[in-house]
Amino acid sequence: MALDGLVLHAIVHELQTCVGGRINKIHQPSENDIIMHIRAQGQNLKLLLSANPTYPRVQLTEQSQLNPMDAPMFCMLLRKHCENGVIEAVEQIGMERVIRMQIRHRDELGDMSLKHILVEIMGRHSNMILLDPATETILDGIHHVTPAISSYRVVMPGSKYVTPPAQDKQNPLETDSSAFHRTMEPEAAEDSQEEPEKPEHRLVAAFSGLSPLIAKEIVFRSKQAGNHTEQGETASLWKAFDGIMTAVREHRYEPVITEQEGTGKLFFAVTPLTHIAGVSTPYPTPSVCLEHFYGDKAERDTVKQRVADLLRFLNNESNKNVKKLEKLQETVDDSKDADKYRILGELLTASLHLIKKGDKEVETVNYYDENQAMITIALDPLLQPSENAQRYFKKYTKMKNSTAVVEEQIEQTHQEITYLGSLLQQLSVASLSDIEEIRDELMEQGYIRDRNKKQRKKKKKDKPALASYLSSEGIPIYVGKNNTQNEYLTNRLASSMDTWLHTKDIPGSHVVIRGGSFSEATLTEAAQLAAYFSQAKHSSQVPVDYTAIKHVHKPNGSKPGFVIYVNQKTMYVTPDENKIKQMKVTIK
Repeated sequence: MALDGLVLHAIVHELQTCVGGRINKIHQPSENDIIMHIRAQGQNLKLLLSANPTYPRVQLTEQSQLNPMDAPMFCMLLRKHCENGVIEAVEQIGMERVIRMQIRHRDELGDMSLKHILVEIMGRHSNMILLDPATETILDGIHHVTPAISSYRVVMPGSKYVTPPAQDKQNPLETDSSAFHRTMEPEAAEDSQEEPEKPEHRLVAAFSGLSPLIAKEIVFRSKQAGNHTEQGETASLWKAFDGIMTAVREHRYEPVITEQEGTGKLFFAVTPLTHIAGVSTPYPTPSVCLEHFYGDKAERDTVKQRVADLLRFLNNESNKNVKKLEKLQETVDDSKDADKYRILGELLTASLHLIKKGDKEVETVNYYDENQAMITIALDPLLQPSENAQRYFKKYTKMKNSTAVVEEQIEQTHQEITYLGSLLQQLSVASLSDIEEIRDELMEQGYIRDRNKKQRKKKKKDKPALASYLSSEGIPIYVGKNNTQNEYLTNRLASSMDTWLHTKDIPGSHVVIRGGSFSEATLTEAAQLAAYFSQAKHSSQVPVDYTAIKHVHKPNGSKPGFVIYVNQKTMYVTPDENKIKQMKVTIK
């Protein structure tokens, strides 16, 4: 669902609270997003400017973002020209999906200068541009567009700013009844073979800022009027059109997210979507609406980009260990024949009188065979008879000694595969902050190089943030979503009276129920959390072990997050995602 001109109009009206405000901080948490911390009208605001190719938007936000240790170049440029500046205006260009912010800032020489930030919301071509309005010169863009990419407009430092191609559509907020009738009368539509036949198509083609979703809403409302003649159709279309546009002109917005019945698809608008059958949820402001609609989607998209290299690395390491395990197992299988070489050595020792140097083989009686059958033993013609016997004894000793070493390596490889599997599971449910903790863990364990080691040492070591839930009877339940959180939760935060849960023989999160007094309902809900944050998330009847925290111990030298436990009981649950979303309280 794209953000259209009407929604952007509502957003710009909401952002008038930022006008006159001072930009205190600027961060760039991802390659597409800018966060501005603004002090305006006695309150602290966070403004998100996003040129995400999938989820472009502008809105006020409450979400916390994890910022990189080194600010990207575009962020540094914005800080230079806009930080500590005052926002003088926030406006929409016509009804197009372009927002312009005017920022007054004092430069290095102490002189006042004006800069513009343009946010162009154009799907995968979305961009954010810092502009010097005096010369219309681009200082930089968050996404560069070279002449090789576009011959129409170039977005590079030093280039002249060229507006996106004009669509030559009417502004719906400035359209009166006569202009609307001239545009929408069926006769006018028939004059042009290119004009779509359906009224919703004609609306989108004729008026800027109207998405197909709003066009369908206008048509649906017009049909509710009950006029079926051609003249009546245009009149009823105008009535529905004017009703929505009047509300927008008067800034009477009703932000909603509607979940379509049967499909589960979500749609948002700043006016009720009566043409969609389903459940509609109203929101107080357009920003809150966009936060609920885009927030999780955008974060998952960012997470997906951030974890791509880690997933690739962990999958490669896991595959290497699986192959290593196969080879080690082959060695163990071969070592089962070690006794054969001892027997051959003893038979040669008993038959030394039959062998002379230079023989390639000897045939002797196999005293270990029930039938005393003859056996042919291969010899090295370059060795003495006794040396041939010793050769077989040495091979036997070597294979027997290697078995213990190989079995130890097999155990270590099994642990390595389990550990890597747990990290892969943790990445599947990780938030942005969780990813950095997992990355830090891999650096500490020596799996990947730490290129910012000195900076990380200076960085304050905060307590990991744990997901906190309340059971149906109000009992706190904590979940660790990576090994750093698991270690802190199980070994430091939890007390001896708490109850610890984990999926049985399945990689997953540590879960702790606070206190020793709770009902079966709380235990079941905690078990569902343990099952949900595990590799068995999409399974049913998942086995979950639970025991008192005092029975959980971390062996010396073991991998992060690894524990052993005793006196456990097992219960079987099926994760319920909707119930878990209702339980979530906060991050502690």
